[in-house]
Amino acid sequence: MTDSKPTRLERIVTEGGAQAAILTIANPPLNLFDNAVFEAIAADVEDLTADPPRAVLLRAEGKLVSGGVDVHIFDGLSAAEGAQLWQALFARIIHPLEALPCPVIFSAHALCLTAAFEIALACDIILAAPKAKFGLVETVVGLTPSMGGPQRLAERAGSGRAREFVMTADLYDARTMADWGVVNAVHEDVDTAAHALLTKLADGPTRAHAATKEIVGAWRSGGVAHADSVTPQVSGPLFATDDLRGAVKSFLEIGPGKATYTGR
Repeated sequence: MTDSKPTRLERIVTEGGAQAAILTIANPPLNLFDNAVFEAIAADVEDLTADPPRAVLLRAEGKLVSGGVDVHIFDGLSAAEGAQLWQALFARIIHPLEALPCPVIFSAHALCLTAAFEIALACDIILAAPKAKFGLVETVVGLTPSMGGPQRLAERAGSGRAREFVMTADLYDARTMADWGVVNAVHEDVDTAAHALLTKLADGPTRAHAATKEIVGAWRSGGVAHADSVTPQVSGPLFATDDLRGAVKSFLEIGPGKATYTGR
């Protein structure tokens, strides 16, 4: 990381030889989301889109994941400018992040507010430390979360929970969020757990993971019937991959758990 860039994108190679990536937010002391942070994350996501790894981990350094958005970026915006801000953040961060053809993990070690949590909700899997807390507190400035947080929270926890979460602007702990189905797992050492999961997913069948994301995305946009209709053309091509052919061969010859995946 340089002094001019509040994020760091590292590409690593697992022991199994797979490429993974770690995107770290580092904008001390509170990791506030200002224009520089949004621009840096957008640039990092563009980099990942241009050259996708086999798995991605988003995390933050410091005492907090994020204290939220620097409210200065809202000051003086017109209605049209506000709408343009959200359109840009969807187009440059949220939608491209969701569209990455590989698993994306978010690790929350502490307080995670507003934009950081909305980005977490755009990831495939969310891990949290027991002390982590989450909030969409935009109502304190007369705003509603507008980077996709309410609808993605509703998808995971139900519409009633989403309305409660946003309207009260309360903070909710990791265990509660896990009970709601928002957080996938709570770990005492969340950083170690996140890196282990990153390695496991990166060493796995990335083409199959991408197909899973596409099928689930079809369900999100059109329900079960739509997902059923796209599954054959999404899953069928997997039979032509070295991953599937090699895994089936190893399964038949030496049993499950011995396959080595190379495809992307």
